[in-house]
Formats: sequence, C-alpha cells, structure tokens
Amino acid sequence: MSTARFTLDPAFTVGEVNPRLFGSFVEHLGRCVYTGIFEPGHPTADEAGLRTDVLDLVRELGVTAIRYPGGNFVSGYKWEDSVGPAEDRPRRLDLAWRSTETNRFGLSEYIAFLKKIGPQAEPMMALNLGTRGVAEALELQEYANHPAGTALSDLRAAHGDKDPFGINLWCLGNEMDGPWQTGHKTAQEYGRTAAETARAMRQIDPGVELVACGSSSQSMPTFAAWEATVLEETYDLVDYISLHAYYQPEDGDVDSFLASAVDMESFIENVVATADHIGAKLKSKKKINLSFDEWNVWYISEWHEIENSGARDWAEAPRLLEDNYSVMDAVVFGSLLIALLRHADRVTVACLAQLVNVIAPIMTEPGGPAWRQTTFFPFAQASKYGRGQVLDVRVDSPTYETKKYGETDLLHATAVRAEDGTVTVFAVNRSRTEALPLEAALNGLDLTEVVEHSALADADPDARNTLDDPERVAPHPVEGTALRDGTLTAVLEPLSWNVIRLA
Repeated sequence: MSTARFTLDPAFTVGEVNPRLFGSFVEHLGRCVYTGIFEPGHPTADEAGLRTDVLDLVRELGVTAIRYPGGNFVSGYKWEDSVGPAEDRPRRLDLAWRSTETNRFGLSEYIAFLKKIGPQAEPMMALNLGTRGVAEALELQEYANHPAGTALSDLRAAHGDKDPFGINLWCLGNEMDGPWQTGHKTAQEYGRTAAETARAMRQIDPGVELVACGSSSQSMPTFAAWEATVLEETYDLVDYISLHAYYQPEDGDVDSFLASAVDMESFIENVVATADHIGAKLKSKKKINLSFDEWNVWYISEWHEIENSGARDWAEAPRLLEDNYSVMDAVVFGSLLIALLRHADRVTVACLAQLVNVIAPIMTEPGGPAWRQTTFFPFAQASKYGRGQVLDVRVDSPTYETKKYGETDLLHATAVRAEDGTVTVFAVNRSRTEALPLEAALNGLDLTEVVEHSALADADPDARNTLDDPERVAPHPVEGTALRDGTLTAVLEPLSWNVIRLA
C-alpha cells in the first residue's frame, strides 16, 4: 500500500485543548445510575452507595465535565423530587424511557459522586425547558449555588449540604428540536424560552456558562435553520451551541461506518459557519463555541426495535441501550475523538454519552464486577495524552470509496503537543485488510525518540470484552516505529487505533 504522510510544525496549530473536551454524561436511563454508579449493598459500595470499583474505572477513564441528569429524561425532570431525605422522595413515571424513577439518587448524590472522582470532575447541569421553564431554572440555580440566607439555599443546608454546589456550566434544555422530546418546541419558541432563561440566570450570576440547544443531528430537517433562529435570539446570552451525533453501520455498510468522523467534522464545520454567520449578521465580535455534549457509537436501530415492540413496562432501571462494543466500534470511536481534537479551537466541551452501562465504556453486573469495554481505551488514552496544543495535521493519504462519503482517506490523524514539548500522535487506519505505512516529517520540534507506540487492533474485528471474558481486548505495543533525522516512520495495523508518543 502507498505511504500516508503528514508534517508536524509547532508554528501551525489548531488551538489549545480544553479539558472539558473529555467530558461524559450520566442520565437517568436504564442502568447508568442504578446498579451502574450507585448500588447500595454491592460488595464494593461505599457509605453513600457508590460503587468504588466503578469510581476507580471512571478515574482511570479520565473524564472531566459530567452532564446530568439527561438527556431526554431532563424534559420531564422535577429537581425538587431529587433533594432531601431519600426515603421521602417521590417515585415518578419517566416518559422519556418509559421507566419508573425512584429518585433515590439525586442532585446531592450527583455532586458527591463528582467529588469522589476528583477535582477534575466538573458538574454540567441540564435544565428542564420541556415541561418547565424560567422560574424552575432560577429555583434550581438558587438551591444549588447561592451561599445562604434565602429559602432555597437554606433548604439545601437543611438537607445536609451547607456548601454551595458551584455549578457553573448549564444546558438550556435538551434536544428541543426533536419531536420525541417532551415539550418539543419550534426554533422560535425554544429560542425565546432559552433567551429568557439565560437572561434571568445571569441576573443571579453574570458568570454562568450556558449551552443553547442545537440540532439533535445534522440529518434533522431543521438543521442549520434551527441554529440560526435560536442564535438570533440568544447570541449575546449564551456561550455554546450544542451538537449531538451517534453512528452505526447502516444496512451493512461498514466502509461508510468506518468513515463516520467525516460526518462529524462536517457537522462541526457547518455549525461553526452558521454561528459565525449570525455573529456577522448581529455585528458581534463574540465567538460562540461548540458543546458536542452527546456523541458515541450507538446501535440505535436495535433500540428502535425494542421501542416499537411495546415491551417496556415502567420497570425500575431496566437494561436499556447496553451495546457491547467490538474492536471495529472502538476504531470508529477513536476516529470520532480525533475529529473532536482536530476542532479543539471551537469544540471546547464534549460529552461521551454515556458513562456506565448505557452505550458506555464501562459495564457492570448487579452485585458483580465492572469491566472496560473496547471503547474505554481510546478515550482513556486521549484524555491522558491529548492535553496541550493541537497541531494542524493535513494528511496525504491513500483513499478508499464509501457509499455515504465518497472518496475517503484511509488515515485519520491528529497530534497534540504537551506543555513539556512532547508530542502524541493519534491515528486510525480505516483499511480492514491492509497495514498502512506512515511517514511524518517533524519540523521545529525538538524530539528524538519514540516513547511508545500502542495499537488497539485484533485479527477478529468483532472481538469484544464481556462479563465472561472482560480482558479479551486491550491495546498492545507495536514494534518497529522509529524517529530518525526528524522523520517518524510507522506501520499502522489494519483497522487500528494508534497512539504514538514522541519525546
């Protein structure tokens, strides 16, 4: 096969990686919360009922901002149900996932969970702008953040949380463009509600950071027009516009699935163009950043089969969306991470959906073990080594033909230069059958050695980690990668996610 090439030069950068790019998402959906992160009585549970085996894996994963409590769930959420003594909290029907919500895990427990992860874990709270509105948003903000001396801040203290929660990052609703959303609105209706909510929240705290709902996917019929309308109402009041995207093979089209990041990068660039157009129209010098606060590989067609079967019956914490990821899924997942890093100048928040059990990198068994899915490894490596300045990587690569995206590069890559001058290259070989030779010229970088080259690849692209075989798949070292006279040479295995560290 022909060699893929690119050049790295510290004079040509994309931007600084915001740690929030490595965020995740905890929704009251299926077993993400109950028997996922929270399982009183589990052998590893701490005094608060949090599974310490899961906490260990979450720390290893390296997540930062964690979005909560939804997702579709938030559009029927009453925050008051989730505070106070757990035994007094009401049970509610969750319309979004046709489940019964016990509210045993609530706002205080979420904040305590973040604190136990560590200081890198930041709250990202979603507001219900589906069945509720401005007044309830302000009440939640006062309860969560006001120090003391008001009815709601004193109520928080009475519930055992004297110190404010310090929630600074807020989502103004969730997927309000979607007809499936409880309280679905037109762009004009949502834009006005979001603007009114943002304006009022800034009266309490001018420094809050606010995310307006963008389109639920690039394929939505209202895409771009929705963003334009919403931003015309909210441009000076919000900091981010959101994006959501999920990918799966469609009709057996694996080649297009492997190129999913082509769509993700197009989505990002189109939203940036729309946001900047509205900024120009309003004659504003402000730039709206992007919050890609739901992304993943999700076999959504399998979910729709369950949804349309009528089999759901208001169960507590049912097994929903528990996709078991293959090596191929992990390679696509890694490519999506590369797409986010390649746009780190404007994508400054991103949330992997979700954290545990529900289309997640971490799986658990009630009363039993927790383990890493194949997708765990690319995320953990990107979070650990993808901090610093993203270098501008423009590949010259062999190509292949895809049904959805036409001619597509076999190599998808980016590189991040850390504060200490070391560089990490993240690269995916999309070829299912052939190794890909790689050659990278290093200009102006004082690098002399390959510290490590690891790859996630397998002779069986369908290999997975399971309850019965939880360590079947893991990254392995790659031999032969070299750095000589300012040129990096490597061979990328077929269908592989690669991390090459240089010092």
